[in-house]
Amino acid sequence: MASAAEQMAANMSWGAFGKATELRSRIFFTIGLLIIYRLGTYIPVPGIDAGALREFMDQAASGITGILSMFTGGALSRMGIFALGIMPYISASIIVQLMTSMVPALENLKKEGEQGRKKINQYTRYGTVVLATGQAFAMAASLQAGDLVTNPGMFFQVGAVVTLVGGTMFLMWLGEQITARGIGNGISLIIFVGIVAEIPAAVAQFLSQGRSGAISPVVIVSVIVMVIAVIAFVVFMERALRKIHIQYPRRQVGMKMYDGGSSHLPVKVNPAGVIPAIFASALLLLPTTISTFSSGQSGPIMSTVLAYFGPGQPLYLMFFAGMIIFFTFFYTKEVSFKVDEVADNLKNQNGFVPGIRPGKKTAEYLDYVVTRLLVLGSLYLAAVCLMPEILRSQFSIPFYFGGTSVLIVVSVTMDTINQVQSHLLAHQYEGLIEKSQLSGGGKRRGKKSGRKGPARR
Repeated sequence: MASAAEQMAANMSWGAFGKATELRSRIFFTIGLLIIYRLGTYIPVPGIDAGALREFMDQAASGITGILSMFTGGALSRMGIFALGIMPYISASIIVQLMTSMVPALENLKKEGEQGRKKINQYTRYGTVVLATGQAFAMAASLQAGDLVTNPGMFFQVGAVVTLVGGTMFLMWLGEQITARGIGNGISLIIFVGIVAEIPAAVAQFLSQGRSGAISPVVIVSVIVMVIAVIAFVVFMERALRKIHIQYPRRQVGMKMYDGGSSHLPVKVNPAGVIPAIFASALLLLPTTISTFSSGQSGPIMSTVLAYFGPGQPLYLMFFAGMIIFFTFFYTKEVSFKVDEVADNLKNQNGFVPGIRPGKKTAEYLDYVVTRLLVLGSLYLAAVCLMPEILRSQFSIPFYFGGTSVLIVVSVTMDTINQVQSHLLAHQYEGLIEKSQLSGGGKRRGKKSGRKGPARR
């Protein structure tokens, strides 16, 4: 039998959406900030030679530059003020989260509650500034080395670094505002919009090459079927859960005895989300990005690294898969699902897994279950991320179809839809409570005024 929440979700309609004024204002606020982000991708960094940059990007669009441009919403190909995107903030967040699980001082800070979280967020912002400054300086130097600047020199480098770092910090602020006052996770939505904005142009280019005869219709149909199959597979795996049965004993409150209840502890097949894929991609794309903007003027060490770790190379694919698997296990067990903390919380709430002793035995059982799930989850992530790389390198598919981008788009879409449904459910519950209070008050007033006691004779 469906629960009350499921019945209410099934009865949702555009009429219910129209009555939820707070949700509507949140959605408009989110759309407005995302439009500001898209406009910022068209504002160029001062001192860029537009003609030389356009010619260079046209030559490198099918390679690694096209991949990075898709993640920045085209800002990199136009060298806009948001060319670095939000990736420095994501990298800093991952580094701080990993350090929190390894450094006792940061771990104690995390347990201090809201004040501790504010300090950790402040450290993340400082880390974002450091990473963005380093990346902006490297990008400015690469642009000068590639003769893509009108007036090279120290003035251009300082101006480019300030502009790019300021753009990244502004994006971070936009993401925080969307999370606090809009709908969905702001940082994820910024990445989502950047990826989605470049998909129509890539698909149009792909189909135009099919019309010109450069690509056979069989390849076009195969790619479309593959995209649909991968999206369906990602949705299925992201919604897959392993429910661990939790039992609560009978308890006495005052003179009353309450029966014990039961619930489930849901564990996702992929608790780490897209973070392992993003972190692995960021590390692997770093040397290739530097080489791309240096116009081939790289030393022997960089040339050797690119020869063996270029996109599509066997070592690149093996290292990519290994890092995805490693970060999936490490991030899940050290950050997103720490079995010791979960076992302690269950013990403090008098909950236990049937047949398993609370405490250490529960932690060992949870670790056993999570490890088995992560084997499947890490292989799923590696397969989704590697399959497009293999197809792109072996069959020369002209537009970039990345597993990481598919994971991000599907995950953000599902999360945003869930938040919209949560707001609609909360609005419906508030309406039902108000109606019940009004009807209950009317009945009580009717009872007091309408019914009269028997007349005495």
